[in-house]
Amino acid sequence: MFWTEEKNSKEEFIISDDVVDLVFKLGCKMLPIEHAYALSQAIKSVLDWIEIEELAGIHQIHVAESGNGWMRPEDPINEVLHLSRRTRMSLRVPKERIEDAKQLVGQTLDIDGYSLAIGDVDIKYLSELSPLFSRYVICDVALNEEQFLNIVAEQLQAMDIPVKKMMAGKQNVIKTPDVDFYTRSLMVAELDKAHSIRLQQRGIGLGRHLGCGIFLPQKGIKPVKDVS
Repeated sequence: MFWTEEKNSKEEFIISDDVVDLVFKLGCKMLPIEHAYALSQAIKSVLDWIEIEELAGIHQIHVAESGNGWMRPEDPINEVLHLSRRTRMSLRVPKERIEDAKQLVGQTLDIDGYSLAIGDVDIKYLSELSPLFSRYVICDVALNEEQFLNIVAEQLQAMDIPVKKMMAGKQNVIKTPDVDFYTRSLMVAELDKAHSIRLQQRGIGLGRHLGCGIFLPQKGIKPVKDVS
């Protein structure tokens, strides 16, 4: 755990729209649990610029992880994700790519044999809130938690983002044909509004097209260790 106390400060702030999330409706009942690579390949077949666009990212598709006794499946070989009508797919893109990304609307993507129909899209602006949470941050498998957090702290400081409170959470592996990426989840807390927006815009580390290093607002710090 990385934990320091912040000074009390207030400042006026206007949320930048330089980077936004595009939230697409979906027509799909099931997807593989491990779909990051297949999803990225399918999207790149339509949006060939997305992997090389520095500020673009592809959120992995997630469904509710608890409720009425339901938990996210843990067996990626024998189980699948069951999508509801409310399940959405999100892309994080710079505003000059919004119209380009809308080419996905009306497409049907093949995700490892499952058909993913892309419907209408809404624009969602980044949040000024903190803490922020990333489910997947690519790191060296040999790093312990303290080493991982120290490296993250250096990366944040290089972006002029003051490091106050961070927690590392669940470990995961994202598989691709060429390499398996080891990841940890990460919560960064007590950011001011400007730094919260900056971290969401720029992300951290590699693999944004696989859903890595992309941050979203987190309601609290207790669930971080358990979120997958």
